[in-house]
Amino acid sequence: MFLNRVKKEKAIRLRKEGRSYSEILKEVSVAKSTLSEWLHDVGLSKKQFQRLTVKKLEAAKRGGLAKHIQRIEKVEQIHRKALLDITSISKRELWLIGIALYWAEGSKEKDYYPGSCVQFSNSDPKMIKLFLKWAKEVCKINDDKISIAIYLHQNSINNTEVVKKYWSKVTGFNVEKTGKVYYKKFKSKTNRRNVGNLYYGGIRVTVKASSGLLRQISGWTEAIVQSLNCGIV
Repeated sequence: MFLNRVKKEKAIRLRKEGRSYSEILKEVSVAKSTLSEWLHDVGLSKKQFQRLTVKKLEAAKRGGLAKHIQRIEKVEQIHRKALLDITSISKRELWLIGIALYWAEGSKEKDYYPGSCVQFSNSDPKMIKLFLKWAKEVCKINDDKISIAIYLHQNSINNTEVVKKYWSKVTGFNVEKTGKVYYKKFKSKTNRRNVGNLYYGGIRVTVKASSGLLRQISGWTEAIVQSLNCGIV
């Protein structure tokens, strides 16, 4: 009994110093239920309460950081494993990839606007480079038939020259001199996060006088749909 009284007095004293239950249990070897019963009526001053709150927040941050690191490591592990699944791409595979890519992101010919040309728009530099590779190597499009237009939000107008240099490097075309820039109206209430110095807008790649190629791409797309039985009944 004497030993329990000593432990209880120590536990109460530590609690009044603003210690957390886990901290007290490290110094007072009792069951957590017993400690809870002893400290049930022990009040804390504002300063003591604040100390516990700060420690809880710090613990939560440490836990959150640990989970964040674990998530990054897991993503990197999955990524490294996935890289091993594809080691090379054949010419035919590139052809099919390009068709699917254009089907998703390229412009289509409309009945009310016949004679449209091939146009591909995106803000992902890797996707733009893939489309250009497909257009040149598979569709045999010469550089002089390709034009580039940049789409940029108005609030980034002062960053225009930087954006031109960026897309020139990505595409291999001299966008700084020949690339037209179209400014989109900026909405102040937008939830967009791709703003600031890392925002380079998007570009539209146009293949001049390419209505025939556009119809050919449409035919390739339909061939894929029929081969996989994905058509609409």
